Order: sequence, then structure tokens, then C-alpha cells
Amino acid sequence: MRDEGGKVLKIVTYNVNGLRQRISQFSSLLKLLDSFDADIICFQETKLRREELTSDVVMADGYESFFSCTRTRDKGRTGYSGVATFCRCKSAFSSTEVVLPIAAEEGFSGLVDRSRLGKDAGLILVEGLKEFDKDELIKLDSEGRCIITDHGHFVLFNIYGPRAECDDTERIRFKFNFYITLQKRWENLLDQGRRVFVVGDFNIAPSAIDRCEASADFEKNEFRMWFRSLLLQSGGRFSDVFRDKHSNREDAYTCWPSSTGAEQFNYGSRIDHILCAGSCLHEAVEDQQGQAHNFISCHVQECDILTEYKRWKPGNTARYRWKGGLDIKLVGSDHAPVYATILDIPDIYQHSTPSLSSRYLPMIRGLQQTLVSVLTKRESSTQSQSCNIYSSSSDGKARVVEGCSQDEENEKKSRKEKKSRKGLGVQLSLRSFFQTSSKLVNVSGSSSTDVDLDQNQSSQTPSNNQHGSPNPDELKLSARTHDREDGKSSNALLEWQRIQQHMQNSIPLCKGHKEPCVARIVKKSGPTFGHRFYVCARGEGPSANPEANCGYFKWASSKSRQK
Repeated sequence: MRDEGGKVLKIVTYNVNGLRQRISQFSSLLKLLDSFDADIICFQETKLRREELTSDVVMADGYESFFSCTRTRDKGRTGYSGVATFCRCKSAFSSTEVVLPIAAEEGFSGLVDRSRLGKDAGLILVEGLKEFDKDELIKLDSEGRCIITDHGHFVLFNIYGPRAECDDTERIRFKFNFYITLQKRWENLLDQGRRVFVVGDFNIAPSAIDRCEASADFEKNEFRMWFRSLLLQSGGRFSDVFRDKHSNREDAYTCWPSSTGAEQFNYGSRIDHILCAGSCLHEAVEDQQGQAHNFISCHVQECDILTEYKRWKPGNTARYRWKGGLDIKLVGSDHAPVYATILDIPDIYQHSTPSLSSRYLPMIRGLQQTLVSVLTKRESSTQSQSCNIYSSSSDGKARVVEGCSQDEENEKKSRKEKKSRKGLGVQLSLRSFFQTSSKLVNVSGSSSTDVDLDQNQSSQTPSNNQHGSPNPDELKLSARTHDREDGKSSNALLEWQRIQQHMQNSIPLCKGHKEPCVARIVKKSGPTFGHRFYVCARGEGPSANPEANCGYFKWASSKSRQK
């Protein structure tokens, strides 16, 4: 979003919940980016590993991108989190545009890409973080949760804050250290006279107004208290740009639980934020009323939530209803983007894109071959050589015969056999067990299996005469066996129908709507792990809304059988 002088900036922050999924939703990365009509677009939860940064997810015409990916090998956190910043610019070289960064950094400790620090890697710490343990900083920076871009007039932090359950002490400590360390970095920059923007998914709803039906002690949470301590109203140095522009707006949420149908009733939280701190770009003079200039009043035109990106559209309610789940899959992220429009941002000195730009990634420039590609080429070369088979002619001279080697023939045969065995292992449906087999019993006395067939070939049984006609006694026995199998199948089918009816009758009705509940299983470790319970099947929503979940809960009589 630009005026003729290029002095209006639009910044967007969006938790995409998987960048590849959003690219697929919009059919290309360029269409996804252009849909925002923004100058700087910050994505969180890209869910990409470094080796997955291919051109279709990092390169788009007219944009420079900067990625931070998870580097940890901890179980459940590989290919997890990740952030990316896209900057729309006319040129990546010799540009004076403020949207094109003059510098970029992956992480916030200065220790992420240790290879570029040479033999002194780990000894150089960013100013303001020297009091922290080096190993702890590396651990905090290993999950791909921060990318920093310096735009001359301001420094932009794109962050994805950790999530921590109330009883997970290890992740609570990680989350606390993550934010305290970041705060030190912000304060150090502010002390140097720099302006700082912090955007992203904080995983923190700061106040009761930012959470649907917040509890009485909601604001006593240590992370909410920390967040509010950053703000000017509490003596801090930052402004919550959305709340400064919409101080009393309710029901303004950016995230909704995807497993409870909460979007249907806008039962969510505001955890995606844009914060800014620092002086106004105008001269530090007071106006006629004696009030000093500040960045929000002078430069921020608007800040709002892009609700059109929500998965649940207004028309969905008439067509779909949450009944413990949807029979259709909602397309999109479980978050909504937030944007801010910044005015009167002048150009800066001539510069080119930083070395951290995705255009310089080895896999993008084509300077790096993966082991797989090398082996593939080698295998292809070997196969082409083995396809020439030498044979002797009648005159004793060797002659080349086009074809495949014996080893290749054996390999093809082996693959065909594996494929055949795999086809036999396909899981059958439950209904197939109650249907009569379409294969008739071989009345000639030989079984339909390969084993029995081989046995009959090796030794002739006395039940067959010279012409191979069936023995009458065996034919009667086979018919009686077939009738018994039909009877068993019918009985089994009736028994299964009885079980299904019993299960349906045992499902309780919720008190609020008199509708069948849905069964859930406790997956959290503890004394109730594995226990089954019943809840209202409707989507989660405000208690005052009679159409929303009524809150019914009932334990099942028995524990679920664990696989």
C-alpha cells in the first residue's frame, strides 16, 4: 500500500498454521502475498524445516523474504513453528525503499547461524544479552521463533511466542525466559534511540477484554502481567497499537480453538499483536497545546483485524452446524491477520538486500546438491550401462543386444511381488466380514490357496476320478459347510447391529438441547488418562447464547481400551 511518494506502509502479521497449506489455498505464494496488498508481511507457524525452503515457498516476484526455521531435534518439535518476513519492493539492489531491510538477523541472540561467526562462534553475544548463559540462549533460539529486519527508521521483530500449558513447568520456564530475553534486546535498541516494532502471535491475551468470557483471575496470569508491564499505561515503553486505536472494542479476537467449533460463535482470544515503541519521526517539539508528538498519533493511521480471512464465514451457519465436528473441512488458518497502516515514513539511503535474504539460500541458487540427487544420478548412470547385454554370435564375435541386465529383471520382479503382497494387505471394511465370499469353494477337491494347490499338484487324492469330476459325498459336504458359513455370517451381522443399537441407546442427551452427546477420551497424562466422557456436541460459545454448547459433561462407565 503506497502513495506516490512511497511513504505509506502497511504491515500485516498472520499465523498461517502451515505456509504450504496457505499457498495451496491461494494456488500460489504470489497470490497469497498480493491478497494482503501490504508492504511488509510477517508469517508465523510456517512449519517448514530449512531443507524444505524451496523456491515455490520462499520466492515471489516483487518480494524479498527472510526465514527462520526450527533447528531443534527434540521430539515433536521438528518441522514445528517457524517465522518468515516478506518485503514488497521494486528492487532488491541499490534501493532507497524503507521496506527493503538494510540488515536482517535470524533469531535474537546472535548465535543462531554460528557458522558465519567462524572459530569464535558462541563467544560473540549481542549487546544486552551478555548476562545470559550462552547455551540457554542457543536453546531459546533453536525453535525458529524470531526473525529481525532493520528498516533504518525502525527495527522489526517478527515473533512466534511459545505456548505453555498451566501444568507444564518446563515449557512455562522456556516461555518466560524467551520473553525476558527478548525484552532485554528491545530495551537495548530503545536505549540506543532506535524505534522498535514487535509483531506476531504472542500466545498471550493481555486483558479480560481480549478473551471471550474470561475468568475472574484471568489477568493474574504471569504472562499477561508481563505483557501489560510493557505498555505505556503501566510505565512501560510500548504501545499496543490495536488497543490504542480501539480501546473499548469487545469481541475482537484473532484466534479460535479449531477442535471445539468456537469460530461459529466467535468464542476466541486476541493473541496476535502489533506493538511499537520509540520517538516520533517528526521533530521533537511540542504543539500549541503543550503536548509532545508521539508515534501512534502522528504515524499510525489504522490498526485492525482482517476478519475476511476467518475460516468460518457468515453464510456457514445456515448450511453447517457443529455436531462434535463438521462433515466439511474449513479452509484456512485458525488465526486472523492483523494489520497496521503507517504514515509519513521517508525513504532511506541506497542499499541492497541483506545476505540473509532467501535468494541467497544454497538450495535456491542451485549451489547445493542433495545426497538423494547425487545417488539418483549415479543409479541412473549405472542402469543405462547395464541395459547393454553382450552375446556371442555364430562367428564368435561379441555383439551388443539392447535390453536390461539380469539384475534389473530380478529387481523388477521383486518390486512386482512386493506390490502384489502389499495389495493383499489392504484392510477390509467391517461390512466385508459379514458378506458371503464371491469365490466359490473348489469342488474338485483342491483348495483355493496356493499351498493346497501345490499339494494337490504333487499328489493326486482319491476323491477325484480319472476325468476330475467331483465326488458326490464331498459335494454334499461342501454345500452343508457353505450353508453353515452363511448362517454364521448372518448371526454375526445381527449381533453387530445389536451392538450398534446398544451403543446408540447408551449415549446420553445433553441437558441444554436434549441432543445426543459426543464421546471424548482424556489424552492428557494423569489419573484420568484414557477415560471416556460425554459432552454436548454443539460448538463452543458464550454461555448466554442458547445455540452454543450447553456445557454438559458426563463420565462414561468404563475406561477406553488403549491400542
